[in-house]
Amino acid sequence: MTSNATAIHADKAPSLSDIHIVREYPHPRARVWRALTDPDLIRRWLMRPEGFAPVVGNRFKLIAKPMRGWRGFVECEVLEAEENERLRYSWVGNDDQAPMEVSFHLEDTPSGTRLTFLHTGFTGFGGFLLAKLMLGPGWGKMFRHLMPRVLDNMNADGSLRSDVPYKY
Repeated sequence: MTSNATAIHADKAPSLSDIHIVREYPHPRARVWRALTDPDLIRRWLMRPEGFAPVVGNRFKLIAKPMRGWRGFVECEVLEAEENERLRYSWVGNDDQAPMEVSFHLEDTPSGTRLTFLHTGFTGFGGFLLAKLMLGPGWGKMFRHLMPRVLDNMNADGSLRSDVPYKY
C-alpha cells in the first residue's frame, strides 16, 4: 500500500481537471473515518447514501436533488477500503459519463488528522468546467464547512448530536 494519496493514481498523468483538496482536522483518524463511512454521518456533509458499506465491491448510490444537467444521484462502487486509512470508489454522475474516481486518504498529524481528497477522471473541456466550476467548489465547501460541523458535533460514541441538521 502506498503512503500518500497522490500515489494512488501514479500510473496516470495529473490532469488540470483533477480536484485535489487537503484539509487538517483536530480530531483522531477514527472519527474522520467514521464521518466518511457511517451513512447517517455521510448524509450530513455529502449526500444521502443508499446501500453504502465500506467493503470492496459494494455498489451504492449517493442521492441529492436533481437539477438541470444532472439526474440527482451518483452511482458508485467501492474500489478500496482500508479502515482508518483509505477509501476509494468509482463515481458516475450521469448515464453518458465515463466512470471517475474519488479517494480519501487519512494520515495522523501532531494535532489530529490530515484528509487528502482526490476526484479524478474528468475528460475534455466539459469535464474541466464540471471540475472547476461545479464539483470543485462543492467539495471545497463540504470539507471546509460541513465536515467540520459533523466532526465537531460527534458524541464520544461516534453518534451525532440530534440538533445537527441533515444536508439531504
